[in-house]
Amino acid sequence: MSPVLAGVLQLLALVVALGLAYRPLGDYMAGVYSSKKHLRVEKWIYRSIGANPDTEMRWPAYLRGVLAFSAVSVLFLYLLQRLQGSLPGSLGFSSIDPDQAFNTAASFVANTNWQSYYGEQAMGHVVQTGGLAVQNFVSASVGIAVAVALVRGFARSRTGELGNFWSDLVRGTIRILLPIAVIAALVLVACGAIQNFAGIHGVGQFMGGSQQWNGGAVASQEAIKELGTNGGGYFNANSAHPFENPNGLSNLLEIFLVLVIPFSLTRTFGRMVGSLKQGYAILAAMGIIWLGFTALMMWTEFAHHGPAFEIAGGAMEGKETRFGVGGSSIFAVATTLTSTGAVNSFLSSFTGLGGGIAMLGMQLGEIAPGGTGSGLYGMLIMAIIAVFIAGLMVGRTPEYLGKKIGTREIKLAACYILITPALVLCFTAAAMALPTPVHSMTNSGAHGFSEILYAYTSGANNNGSAFAGLNADTQWFNTTIGLAMLLGRFLPMVFVLALAGSLAEQRPVPATLGTLGTHKPLFSGLLVGTIMIVAGLTYFPALALGPLAEGLAS
Repeated sequence: MSPVLAGVLQLLALVVALGLAYRPLGDYMAGVYSSKKHLRVEKWIYRSIGANPDTEMRWPAYLRGVLAFSAVSVLFLYLLQRLQGSLPGSLGFSSIDPDQAFNTAASFVANTNWQSYYGEQAMGHVVQTGGLAVQNFVSASVGIAVAVALVRGFARSRTGELGNFWSDLVRGTIRILLPIAVIAALVLVACGAIQNFAGIHGVGQFMGGSQQWNGGAVASQEAIKELGTNGGGYFNANSAHPFENPNGLSNLLEIFLVLVIPFSLTRTFGRMVGSLKQGYAILAAMGIIWLGFTALMMWTEFAHHGPAFEIAGGAMEGKETRFGVGGSSIFAVATTLTSTGAVNSFLSSFTGLGGGIAMLGMQLGEIAPGGTGSGLYGMLIMAIIAVFIAGLMVGRTPEYLGKKIGTREIKLAACYILITPALVLCFTAAAMALPTPVHSMTNSGAHGFSEILYAYTSGANNNGSAFAGLNADTQWFNTTIGLAMLLGRFLPMVFVLALAGSLAEQRPVPATLGTLGTHKPLFSGLLVGTIMIVAGLTYFPALALGPLAEGLAS
């Protein structure tokens, strides 16, 4: 079987699996967030934290819950790392330095999982399982909760109430993420991923030297890292490591886990607003971008330029032979179009255009299908922008799902789409202008610039992947990328929840003959065009200096 055919068959199998899971999972999640009943274990959690799950919250109260919970999470994870040397199960590792502890705490709480450390050489069992793995669950649940709050803003009228954050957080964790992660972890163990609490042990001689590995609860963390679109690996090699991702079957499963909740949330959206066709329109836009980027990535990586590429069947540098070009390309697109950041190959070794495709996927806002929750609310913001543009074209007041998109709504949407590019471009410009940060670049020219641009793109968009040619374990990068991750995660949530509150207060507007049909293919096409134009106008100059220049020169 040719490598190209193998890659295409993997993509088809993935599409079929996602299609089979779409309806039951989407309907189930809609039921979870619409139910009035609480499980017994959930009631125990509410009592322990002193929350009343039946109290409805307006958007400021909902936002305070999000920020308070996340602030406490950052502090807890920071202290856990700083105290690691005194904790049992530390495997003899010392406490983490302050700047790196801050960076890691911000990273995992922001659902970014950017790592400026070697996981197997820095973090013991307590930090990995009691700190990082826990944040993999709750940070993903926070993202879904904010998305559900925005959906309620569209579904409700003449009220500012958006639900209860604590109820949404607990339900997302207990009823959605935990059961799926348990099943996925068991399948990964069956595929060969490790799951233990073993200490450090040698594995014999290798190329004249000895190697040492430590065990860990890898399969369970791998499952939620992909399912929650987190991405932080137990080992530095991430999903390229055979203990995390043993074979082609586990690779396909991990890609499925990355995509299944973000895609299925579009049906949840359609179910909650009372029109499945609206969900299908959003799904179509997501699917067009995802399939288009995957096809482009496979084309750039399979293109043969010289005898070495022809012998290998594509650009195999930096890729695992057990995954091949096809499995690596699909994985790279899936994780950069979502806020995952997991890698099963060395992105810096991709072709110049291939690296640019991965970078552009994040710069779109990671909305096709995006992260758990963040992808849906990001796409709905872009839908509002698309409706506004359509309204300007025909001279009508824009409406979406029976809600008028007025001055307040469009200002909030505009702030949302501007904040992340501002963080990426300002931090990148500062790093290139100052004398010290550029010393972390291992490459010069366009590729070196791409390393820094990619790092801040990954951090501010809460992705977490890296070109890996950049030494990011410095005070400058630990601090600035940490700030980019926190600001890039929580500032957009402010605008999303404020928008949700504004929409929930409106009276529904009846549809007329002049109302734009946002459930039709025409709107899906308009939405895709709006996304590509906004991203292109924002990032094209920076991309021209980095991956485009490198790709055209090769």
